[in-house]
Amino acid sequence: MSMIRLLLAEDQSMVREALAALLGLEPDIEVVAQVARGDEVLAAAREHDIDVALLDIEMPGMTGIEATAELHAALPDIKVVVVTTFGRPGYLRRAMESGADAFLVKDAPASQLAEAVRKVLAGERVIDPTLAAAALADGASPLTERERDVLRTAADGSTNAEIAAALHLSQGTVRNYLSMAIQKMAARNRAEAVRMAREKGWL
Repeated sequence: MSMIRLLLAEDQSMVREALAALLGLEPDIEVVAQVARGDEVLAAAREHDIDVALLDIEMPGMTGIEATAELHAALPDIKVVVVTTFGRPGYLRRAMESGADAFLVKDAPASQLAEAVRKVLAGERVIDPTLAAAALADGASPLTERERDVLRTAADGSTNAEIAAALHLSQGTVRNYLSMAIQKMAARNRAEAVRMAREKGWL
């Protein structure tokens, strides 16, 4: 039996160690690398010659979705399984667009995760069925990439001037992007637009 070499990326050490221990009990899976940051995924994947990467979405340095895109561009043969605590339909859509092969919520049993790892190596796609249905019902994000950037930067309460400086835009352009995003989300203000976009997984 050939062993599946797995990279585990999860910023919460207790969760990461528990996942590593559970997956390590599988007869055909070996966890050969563990990282706690999204921006460490590519280097670890290269160093350990992995077959599958199991990535959490919420990580410092780089999100699991961004790490998926980076991994897919640099090492397209590596399969990616994205797991998340947050079952947001927008996350599913963005993960798949970034090159993920599977998308599961974290409370799935370890046996289901292990099965997903085997299936993606066999060329299948694995998607949590409840999330898939919700993603179809929700539709695609109406926000452009720039509107997402501006909303994301506004999320910590930054002023228009601070957003403009961070994104190298004029304040007028920032105002326009914010106004468009608020309008598209049918929100009352930027804080509500940020909250709504986050709930749908569009940020």
